[in-house]
Amino acid sequence: MPYELDDRLVIGVASSAVFDLNDSDAVFRSQGEEEYRKFQEKNLNNPLPKGIAYPFIKRLLSLNDLSASPQDPIVEVVLLSRNDPDTGLRVMKTIEHYELGMTRAIFMQGKSPYEYIPALNISLFLSGNKSDVDGAIKAGHPAGQVLKSKFDDDESDKALRIAFDFDGVLASDESESVMQASGLSEFHAHELKNVMQPHNPGPLKEFLVRMAKIQSIEESHKILNSEYENRIRVSIVTARNAPSHERALNTLKSWGVMANDAFFLGGIDKGRILGVLKPHIFFDDQPSHLKSASTVVPSVHIPFGITNRD
Repeated sequence: MPYELDDRLVIGVASSAVFDLNDSDAVFRSQGEEEYRKFQEKNLNNPLPKGIAYPFIKRLLSLNDLSASPQDPIVEVVLLSRNDPDTGLRVMKTIEHYELGMTRAIFMQGKSPYEYIPALNISLFLSGNKSDVDGAIKAGHPAGQVLKSKFDDDESDKALRIAFDFDGVLASDESESVMQASGLSEFHAHELKNVMQPHNPGPLKEFLVRMAKIQSIEESHKILNSEYENRIRVSIVTARNAPSHERALNTLKSWGVMANDAFFLGGIDKGRILGVLKPHIFFDDQPSHLKSASTVVPSVHIPFGITNRD
């Protein structure tokens, strides 16, 4: 009987998102593929350093302890790699070293593997490779580029904090298009007029919905285990403010999800808030917001919508 993915949260990751590949990439760029291959073979048993998305992936996989059976995990993380199987072996050994619980991988020498996202029911693909992420988004897949960011892997912190921008990330760029074309006043007027009309989904809507399902599993687990403390905390950190906040909240409700926190900042620098909130990952579509965010938290660019068009 095949291993089914439909009822799981499936994440696809490139090794560039989870591990620090600076040394390996430097060899490839300066000395070519053959020396890169020798470098990886020589360092086969030297684990790669942890990368920016590592704390997020580790905590995400730890949620599998909520499953009744190790053979039936609620989270599956699949490695999607541009390496060939031989040079990718060091990555697999690194995964084993850190006991990450990732056993499935796709290796495609020199090619981007994002076309397999739908086949694997992936609701989020993370990579440090900009062209791979751009290609995935253009193909209509949920993807984000992990940026060079500050990150902290506090082993004693078992919580998983995820923060999202709203427009262009969870929702489509319909309202952002009004903002860009006509300004703030028309944007607020548009949102008031359509306050009861849910937004069309953006790239990460399905990822949020699947995270909400795991939060429901946590609540059920808590009923049977009174000492259990919820680990997942979802926050919305958006440049919206009143009166445009209500449509965003109505949209989340229509999707059957609810954020634990919502920050309607109305132009306040997001980095100021994120530095206190300390999410393990933050998703935004606008590079201007990510410039400050990446100085304080692991940040991911979602190159979707009007603000990312050339």
